[in-house]
Amino acid sequence: MTIGKSPLGDNRRSDTASPGSTPTRSGSSAVGRHRPPVPATFQPPAEAVPTATPLPTIGRILASARIDAALTVDQVSAATRVRVPIVHAIEEDDYSRCGGDFYARGHIRAIAKAVGVDGDALVARYDAAHGGDPASARPVQIFEAERIRTERRRPNWTAAMIAAIVAVVALIGFNLVNGKNQPATEKAASTPLPSRKSSAPVTVRPTPPATQRTESPIAAAPADKVTVKLVAQDGDSWVSAMDSQGNTLFQKNLQSGENQTFTDPKRIRLVLGNAGAVHLYVNGKDLGPAGEEGQVVRLTYTPGDPEAA
Repeated sequence: MTIGKSPLGDNRRSDTASPGSTPTRSGSSAVGRHRPPVPATFQPPAEAVPTATPLPTIGRILASARIDAALTVDQVSAATRVRVPIVHAIEEDDYSRCGGDFYARGHIRAIAKAVGVDGDALVARYDAAHGGDPASARPVQIFEAERIRTERRRPNWTAAMIAAIVAVVALIGFNLVNGKNQPATEKAASTPLPSRKSSAPVTVRPTPPATQRTESPIAAAPADKVTVKLVAQDGDSWVSAMDSQGNTLFQKNLQSGENQTFTDPKRIRLVLGNAGAVHLYVNGKDLGPAGEEGQVVRLTYTPGDPEAA
């Protein structure tokens, strides 16, 4: 190391590089010690950050895709079975008519499929904006069945009730008109016959029983005597006849086709062995068969009404 005098007349230290050493520029270390530190993360000014273009909303994406696909809202509704007002509301980013997040996701996915866009990406954007997809969400297939079931048209019970009332009224009116146009003969047939009390008296003579007396054209007898006539019509019969004095008037078989007549002022007694074969006339009255076939009967008659003893 040598100390020399500079041309300016001051003494200055000069360094002589030794062999193998790197020469150092004079004054560089002093400048490096006074340089300000550089921050670890550089942040440019705010005005230097470029502004990002906002993404279109879910509704705008679906509406643009529908227009590009040349589809109407009615056609999308028919393809997805999502009602037309709900399709309009979703295209305007109004999900209040969907009935909840679960149904809104299904509507977005169905409309996206119909217009040809990625439905899963749109549902993911919807979840990010509305709190995320719940863990208990059901599969798409179950949702589709549920959506179709809930959107089916409910039966209109009011219209059905009005139709039933109209049908009943029409039936009553038809019956009334039909009753007025009914033929007179049919009405007469259905009218009950008047009571016998209001009609002329009708005498009905019942058939007399076997013991009832009827006028006989064969036997006629005076009123002050008893007259008995026997006619064997249906076979033979043994006959015994006695007067009021106990005298025997007849006592033998009466053959079929034969007849006998007995008269007494007070009384005639008869014994018939086959009463069913003997037809009896007493005091001009036809009394019919004297009894049953093979029956033995004992009879007594007087001038008054016939009386059997």
